[in-house]
Amino acid sequence: MIIPNLDIKELKKGHEQKGSLDTDEGLSHSIVEGNKQRVQQGMLLDSALNQGLFAFNPDMMFENLVKDYSNAEKIYGESFLRFASGYDNNTIKKNIRFPEFQRELKKNLKQTEQELKDEDLIDKEGSITDKGFSLASIVLYMQELDDLRAKGFGDKKTKKAMVYGDKENTRNFRPHDRYKDIAIKSSVRKAIRRRHSGLSNEDLQVFERDNKGKIFIVYGLDASGSMKGKKIEICKKAGIALAYKAIDEQDSVGLVVFGSEIEDVVYPTKDFSQFIHAIVKIRAKKQTDIALTIEKAIEMFPRDNVTKHLVLITDAAPTVGSDPSKNTLNLVERAAAIGITISVIGIDLNKESTELAKRIVEIGRGRLYVVKDLENLDRVVLQDYYSL
Repeated sequence: MIIPNLDIKELKKGHEQKGSLDTDEGLSHSIVEGNKQRVQQGMLLDSALNQGLFAFNPDMMFENLVKDYSNAEKIYGESFLRFASGYDNNTIKKNIRFPEFQRELKKNLKQTEQELKDEDLIDKEGSITDKGFSLASIVLYMQELDDLRAKGFGDKKTKKAMVYGDKENTRNFRPHDRYKDIAIKSSVRKAIRRRHSGLSNEDLQVFERDNKGKIFIVYGLDASGSMKGKKIEICKKAGIALAYKAIDEQDSVGLVVFGSEIEDVVYPTKDFSQFIHAIVKIRAKKQTDIALTIEKAIEMFPRDNVTKHLVLITDAAPTVGSDPSKNTLNLVERAAAIGITISVIGIDLNKESTELAKRIVEIGRGRLYVVKDLENLDRVVLQDYYSL
């Protein structure tokens, strides 16, 4: 079954119909329903991107598998090899030296290539086409919504505490809170209760403010080489969850993909199709430059009095520049000065990276989440959004 003119714009139309799960699910399933092969093709293309592959080359794949299976598995990843060959990885590993199996394996890889070309999912050189990106986007989107439906979307607070809006309750003073937000009467009462002769930092209370503005959030995704494979796949899905919920709440979501340089940017938008089409194309490569990411994010946010929040997803400390940590913190201070809050979601951070992440969220008035169970990453990203 070949479905002509597959276009991510179709996905956008479905999402604009009140953004309900049923509407979106119905549209997505109308494209791939009953077509297991189409779903697997979308998953194969997404796996290729997650592994940092730029083209589908069955001859090179076959040569690498026969020459050194262990190394080939690192290059291509378990998921990509399974979808491309039709065999699970244990089967390939056990049989790769047998000529009969080699012939069958090569035949399957060639057949997969031809099917992708016949359906215009890859071009003559094996590179993914726009139609291929669209299919990968839809399949990734479907998978994430199915996962969230099973786990639940979490709860969104009815009030959003931020620096704009009317004064509401008070809380303890935190570093980098604005002094003009200090609740004098509440602070004095607390000092009296403690029998203090003067006000100390421990006595200070500040007003919580009920946000009346809109939220602009930028999803900063580390695409350095260490994120290759499963990490970046799950980070993409978490970004889709964030965009889906935020846009459904009439907030705007942007994307900045970073490695040693900025790889891709989507300015904060309510166009779900634009976001998802960009995030599916991400490939992991090179080093990590968090400072450059923050600098770019500062440019992406509006100058209006709205809630501006950057969430950084990374598994490492910055590695670019003569003093990357210092450069990063300087940019965090600059962002905080213009009202941008910054949260960090760290994936298996080491001690050095964790300490830097703590400083980032302290200065950036955000939150630090250290994630060890990747399967819950989407819930963590939504939790950070719900806390705004």
